[in-house]
Amino acid sequence: MVQSVKDRLIEILINGKLIKQKDLDKALETQKKHGGSLGKILVDQGAISQKTLMVIMSQQLNIPLIDLSKYKVNKDLLKVIPEKVAKHYLLVPISKIGNTLTVAMSDPLNVFAMDDVKAATSFDIEPVISTENDIKEALNAYYGASTQEIAGVFEQAESTEEIEVLEEEKIDVSDVTEESQSAPIVKVVSLILNEALKKRASDIHIEPAEKCLKVRYRIDGSLHDVLNFPKKYQNAVIARVKILSRLDITETRMPQDGRFRISFESKEIDFRVSVLPVTFGGKVVLRILDKSSLSIGLEKLGFLPGPLETFKIALKRPYGMILLTGPTGSGKSTTLYSIINQLNSPERNIVTLEDPVEYELEGITQIQMKSEIGLTFVEGLKSVLRQSPDIIMVGEIRDFETADIAIKASLTGQLILSTLHTNDAPSAITRLIDMGVEPFLIGSSLVMAAAQRLMRKICFNCREPFDVAKNVLERVGLDPDKIADKGIKHFYQGKGCAKCSNSGYHGRMALLEAFLIDDKIKDMIIRKASSDEIKEIAIKQGMKTLRDNALENFVNGTTTLEEVLRVTSED
Repeated sequence: MVQSVKDRLIEILINGKLIKQKDLDKALETQKKHGGSLGKILVDQGAISQKTLMVIMSQQLNIPLIDLSKYKVNKDLLKVIPEKVAKHYLLVPISKIGNTLTVAMSDPLNVFAMDDVKAATSFDIEPVISTENDIKEALNAYYGASTQEIAGVFEQAESTEEIEVLEEEKIDVSDVTEESQSAPIVKVVSLILNEALKKRASDIHIEPAEKCLKVRYRIDGSLHDVLNFPKKYQNAVIARVKILSRLDITETRMPQDGRFRISFESKEIDFRVSVLPVTFGGKVVLRILDKSSLSIGLEKLGFLPGPLETFKIALKRPYGMILLTGPTGSGKSTTLYSIINQLNSPERNIVTLEDPVEYELEGITQIQMKSEIGLTFVEGLKSVLRQSPDIIMVGEIRDFETADIAIKASLTGQLILSTLHTNDAPSAITRLIDMGVEPFLIGSSLVMAAAQRLMRKICFNCREPFDVAKNVLERVGLDPDKIADKGIKHFYQGKGCAKCSNSGYHGRMALLEAFLIDDKIKDMIIRKASSDEIKEIAIKQGMKTLRDNALENFVNGTTTLEEVLRVTSED
């Protein structure tokens, strides 16, 4: 039966001129030598596309074809098929009715897979067809791609060697070093890094618990549990990360910072590493820094046209100060790096003062602050001003001295870019005054103040129309009639799919609240007007607040109302 279906499939491919005879002969020869699915071999050879093959198989076998990337799988159903079986045969359970289990697979001709799943579950198996890529994405999202592989590495290690559990005070450094460089530990750490990059994580958290070592990834701003593994491997895993980062593996009582670089899919990825002593060992957080994201320019960071134009006008000024505010993790550094990367040219001397240096950029002088030896932002800035700079980026203005020198530098011909921690753009001015900076200096030097946030975008792969009650829209400041006049009938929400790991969100965009310092606002600064007064005038002059930006993205179908309310506060 299987053979006749296979023959019919071959006949359709040849008669329909979908593949060439020589490609088929080559595929059959490969199958004869190495085994495997004929369809997969043809796709791997490039003789036919995966999608076309799936459509033909669906028609000929009378088996439905589904787009698994748009399908949300019930997590309880995943427990029915063991992860090992699902990954071995590339299949995903999608529904169960009575004693019949419906399974998505790329090769419904694989009777061995059907028999094994039936034996493992005791259910009758009903196949549907999906592409191999969609199934792999679903397996990665639902089961956690690295969990099984890492478990397999540990199983192999268990069968070949016994690793002794060591108390923190009794660690033998030579043993831990040797152990951390053993094949299983090296492979485990590589898998953790690899999976984080595949899942678009921005941070990796390796956290010691009482009885295990936890790994979590921060994806689109939210932490996700990935896996737990045996406590006895903890010291070796942490030592491996320390060795990669050139840190002292004998130091277990003091915090340490380091960095290392790896190659991934033809790109160089930097990792910034922080090790912190905690109750059950050393917690490691790795920040993933992809330099390729800095060359995309301001236009592609997700800013709306109005705030973006304000930013561009400010950057055309030959000197002055541009301040970007926002909490930690709001993307300020990425925006500033994108700007200096865009402004970088041979005729400009660009210098950055950072703590720490996040991205290493060619053609730019970057200085790492070292307060323990007296190299602070203040001392660094004083020295840099003797180096004839054109543009200076100060990582953060933390005190009066730094603010005072930066402002005076901006008045003598330099363009200064820096950050502050405030809730909105107008508060940047009052924060500088609170630090002790003279209002007339702020009014003379400040070109633009801006505030930034990062907001999650709806997953466009699984978004679906969603109605919001009129009274809810009015409560957040939207006019339902004006929205209807624009022809917008629905809003959207993410249903959850394999591509977005069932979160309904995929990727983030930047919100920007920005205003230029004109004569009216200069007068207000000099008479020490409150941030609320400055904000009121800025809005009258056209400034869109963070909430306005967020609501506009909601109306455009880019994000959800829940995300708007989570990220921004009411004006």
